[in-house]
Amino acid sequence: MKHSFLLLGLAAAALHAPLLAQTIEVSYTIDPTRDTARISPYIYGSNGQSDDRDENITARRAGGNRWSGYNWENNASNAGEDYINHSDDYLSYLLPDSIRNLPAAAPIGFHNESIATGCYSLVTLQAAGYVAADMNGTVEGGQTAPSSRWKEVRFTKGSPFSLQPDQNDGYVYMDEEVNYLVNRYGNASTANGIKGYSIDNEPALWPSTHPRIHPQKPTVQEIIDRGVGLARAVKSVDPHAEIFGPASFGYSEFLNFQDAPDWNQYSGYGTFINAYLAKMKDAENTEGKRLLDVLDIHWYPEATGLNNNGQPVRIALNENVDPGVAVARMQAPRSLWDSSYTETSWIGQYFSPVALLPAMNASIARYYPGTKLAFTEFNYGGVNHISGGIAMADVLGIFGRYGVYMGTHWEALEGYVSSAYKIYRNYDGAKSTFGDLAVRATASDKENSSVYGSINAESDAKLHMVVMNKNMTRPIAGSFTIAGESLYRRAYIYAFDAANPAVRLVDSIESIGGNLFSYTIPPLTVAHIVVEKQGGASGVETAVASGSLQLGQNHPNPFAGTTTITFSLPSDEDVTLRVTDPMGREVARLVDGRRSAGNYAVPFDASGLPTGHYFYQLCAGGSVVTRGMNLIR
Repeated sequence: MKHSFLLLGLAAAALHAPLLAQTIEVSYTIDPTRDTARISPYIYGSNGQSDDRDENITARRAGGNRWSGYNWENNASNAGEDYINHSDDYLSYLLPDSIRNLPAAAPIGFHNESIATGCYSLVTLQAAGYVAADMNGTVEGGQTAPSSRWKEVRFTKGSPFSLQPDQNDGYVYMDEEVNYLVNRYGNASTANGIKGYSIDNEPALWPSTHPRIHPQKPTVQEIIDRGVGLARAVKSVDPHAEIFGPASFGYSEFLNFQDAPDWNQYSGYGTFINAYLAKMKDAENTEGKRLLDVLDIHWYPEATGLNNNGQPVRIALNENVDPGVAVARMQAPRSLWDSSYTETSWIGQYFSPVALLPAMNASIARYYPGTKLAFTEFNYGGVNHISGGIAMADVLGIFGRYGVYMGTHWEALEGYVSSAYKIYRNYDGAKSTFGDLAVRATASDKENSSVYGSINAESDAKLHMVVMNKNMTRPIAGSFTIAGESLYRRAYIYAFDAANPAVRLVDSIESIGGNLFSYTIPPLTVAHIVVEKQGGASGVETAVASGSLQLGQNHPNPFAGTTTITFSLPSDEDVTLRVTDPMGREVARLVDGRRSAGNYAVPFDASGLPTGHYFYQLCAGGSVVTRGMNLIR
């Protein structure tokens, strides 16, 4: 049985036929038994720049340029070149009075929010040499460190820690800060402990982002020494904490540390990343313990597309959505994995194939096996355009497929970026998620589509597919094959598209035969297809359940005018039973109020509604259950 859902404005039957004549045929194969690998829960994270409750994120990073000059003792920080080298209370002034004036108020406020949302906290520690001594405004060139405007950073105190740090000794100690936080929350092995610490931020850019702290171009040896020293200090206080480093800003840092003064001494390793991993491994051998847990990189794609004036526009951190730029944005995630893809950028011109994730994983395997990989800043632009949503959904799927440990998006999760997170982390509005075990999923057309598959490790009753159509104008006629011996019976489709960023239930497939089904995906759409496994001897169930709340299949179905919907309540509850069209718009509310425990049969009169597919949704006791039905005339 073939199903399709159309964009707003394409409902007219006269438009439907020519649209289908231009479809792109794509074959999808999903095999729940092959290439199974755990998806790290922490790839769905942010840098804490927005209220991320609806996105159901899993990890938060306290980092960025501001944190390089943060003084945990008095909560002063410096903006560097982001804002006239200004020292102030930027990181703490919005915090509650109860913590604003405590030592380490910024990480405390940040971590409290992480605890409230059940997120992993990654907190930045300072390694550039100096932090703000005061909150007295702009630091002039003549006050470059060392000067009275700065405190020197030392990784180890070498004397007993205090929970009231001495602000008059001229130094700020990193191990004392970690001790302070462990004293407050417990170590990283406890439920509330801070799990990870980052070795500062984008060190190759210190001379340009923080010229008052580190005006000289850093060397490779300096970054390795600082990384080893800070990691050693943290691990001595909290051996359970994970260390992230070096928080490299981009490709030129990956290659040769932005052409560091001493790069020739390390060029035999091929890249700075290789050298860094090798030297951190050497440090582990010397120390007798792992000092680097996670290779931490940032990725702001250099890919460009042509705007309407024929000028190249970089996609990252950019809201330009001219067609040429939008297409480039949707193709750019291929640089993360596809060795056949050449992006339009200086990286694509000189270093193709990029295939960044396979390259990073190969470096780790050769130079420091067991190290995890994180993208603690990334941004593909187009926040308020479907191209940004498609790119972000693609990136999150790629992170899961290639074993990335953590991903924290830079800038707020808004617009279509929010949609992309929800398609994985809250596709039904009830915090239901993509599975935690990746499975093999392939598409025959990697330019126009991507597909990612998963199941839940504890139960394979549902197979999840996130599939997208990147084409600007043409629908994809998708042919889906589910491999393996298990049989599947029914599917529900949640989606967002160019017409509507809301993730919503848009369609269902009521009967799947032989693990084969077809589905038409409109242009510029991301869909999450939830496929249910057959259960019981007959492979047919009479109700969908959430806990002991049950919602039966309407009868008759299909129906011509009136049908009956049944449901069961295990206890007295406030109940809503509503009917929606494929775009998620409510067309009828059948029950709205308090109901006693028991069984109910509710008639639904569809007079006046057009032929088509509809959904009915039961909300009670904090649970939401949805089913589909077909109205015919």
